[in-house]
Amino acid sequence: MSYEDDEYHVDTFPKDFGYGSFDQDGLDEPGMGGGESKPRILLMGLRRSGKSSIQKVVFHKMSPNETLFLESTSKIVKDDINNSSFVQFQIWDFPGQIDFIDPTFDSDMIFGGCGALVFVIDAKDDYNEALTKFKNTVIKAYKVNPRIKFEVFIHKVDGISDDSKMESQRDIHQRASDDLSDAGLNQIHLSFHLTSIYDHSIFEAFSKVVQKLIPQLPTLENLLNIFISHSGIEKAFLFDVVSKIYIATDCSPVDMQSYELCCDMIDVVIDLSSIYSSEETAFDHESSSLIKLNNNTILYLREVNKFLALVCILREENFNRQGVIDYNFLCFRKAISEVFELRMKSQKLETLDEQIEPEDDVVDEDEDELVARVNENHLN
Repeated sequence: MSYEDDEYHVDTFPKDFGYGSFDQDGLDEPGMGGGESKPRILLMGLRRSGKSSIQKVVFHKMSPNETLFLESTSKIVKDDINNSSFVQFQIWDFPGQIDFIDPTFDSDMIFGGCGALVFVIDAKDDYNEALTKFKNTVIKAYKVNPRIKFEVFIHKVDGISDDSKMESQRDIHQRASDDLSDAGLNQIHLSFHLTSIYDHSIFEAFSKVVQKLIPQLPTLENLLNIFISHSGIEKAFLFDVVSKIYIATDCSPVDMQSYELCCDMIDVVIDLSSIYSSEETAFDHESSSLIKLNNNTILYLREVNKFLALVCILREENFNRQGVIDYNFLCFRKAISEVFELRMKSQKLETLDEQIEPEDDVVDEDEDELVARVNENHLN
């Protein structure tokens, strides 16, 4: 799908210049993000804090208003997220009534394979109980797996004044940090996000969570920095087109308004493309879009692969060098391909090493069996 006007033409870069066509370069193969087991994100919090709503809105395109009819989670729900070839992970949605302090709870198996723990706190409710549970959960999880990334979503901030939002964040941050300090865990880093399913804040927050699970993130950011500095671009995002999570961005600060514009642009591209395609996602190697805003700003989207898109923001006068931008984009996409080819080779070598020297103390339990066992033992 291509959006064009009379002044700017997308996808008209002369192919006879020898720069190559915008082909896939092998990036469409699933699992480019890694052959290793998928990172696990645990979604935790008290009942009715909004955990399931977050999951449905971000990863299943549910309308925020539809989440009002969701029933309270009564068992662990495991959701495989396979939208992006670069990042494939699992989200485990935990019911609020699970007691992680129970000695019969298999914390080693739950937290041992965890990449990030997202704890959701309802900003409109009394969060004393939530902070107590958060402290106990973090202490238990960190003891099992010190590498876990701990994220706090201060949720349901829609309708709250900016001053109240900041006051809640400061209060929760201070109290959570003090609780961990009293427990002798000053070394734990906590990240806090103000979120709502009624705006783009929840997508931006989950972008930050997912980025921490990408080993190649520094390389991707460096490639984006090089790309924009040589192309006259002010800001660039590498988006997962299905969830609208941005996998990486350049080093300049993220402005929420710019992020929302890019998200809206992706929605336009996907919605218009789906009109002319019977496939579940019509995003392909021909997908591109150009939108000129009334403030002399250009939004420019190019397909990286069928899962990822590069969305750029630049001044109108800088788009006169579209040929340079398109050529630099080809170099950028080729570099991404090479990064992940090296990653896959490294993972294959690691797999061979593990097969030659297996660890005796590794317990291999099917994740579905683990979830079923926890649900049976702790949620009756």
